[in-house]
Amino acid sequence: MAAPPGAGGAGRTSAVLTKLSVVGDLLMLQLVFVVLSLGIITLFPAAFALQRVLADAISQDKPKLLRRYFGEFRWAMKRFWLSGFGLYAGAVLLAFGLSFWAFAGGAARVFALVVLIPLTGMILGLYLSGLAVLPRAGDDATMKTVFRSANLFLLRRPLPVAGGVVVLLTWFALASQVPTLLVVGSGLVPALTAYAMSRPRREKTSEDVSI
Repeated sequence: MAAPPGAGGAGRTSAVLTKLSVVGDLLMLQLVFVVLSLGIITLFPAAFALQRVLADAISQDKPKLLRRYFGEFRWAMKRFWLSGFGLYAGAVLLAFGLSFWAFAGGAARVFALVVLIPLTGMILGLYLSGLAVLPRAGDDATMKTVFRSANLFLLRRPLPVAGGVVVLLTWFALASQVPTLLVVGSGLVPALTAYAMSRPRREKTSEDVSI
């Protein structure tokens, strides 16, 4: 049976509207993340909550996205606020050490950077792995269980994690030159990177093989 006239155009219009709705929801979540993260100790709980609802924003399967986000934020604050503050303090110290030794001189500079740069990559990899496993974490999850799951994820999928680290470092380099990028991507870029890392590989089927 032939498709009715205009069916293709209606389908394309619906697909465009769906994509616009996804973009709008993602930008809304980013804006809320920026506001919540201003409290410093709320930065990582806000990021964890964003990761927990990101798949729903992309799939458009569940309504009341903001209500779910704030619910996940309260959950993350109760469980991870202290660990999140430790992560924040460690990130600041690591960034200070990198910037200090990058402009220092002498042989000590080379040794320090040889140690700090791989360490930074490993920490970013673990952080992205932690974000990747958070959506599947139970309501009774702790930083210890998330860290253990992140380690397993990193060991099982080292190449996607390495690619995610490269993406994140590239974005940080761009944001250092264009600070406004932090407003539109500080939460979304790590979240989307971890989401892409966690997606299972799609195996080819007979429909993918052209004759």
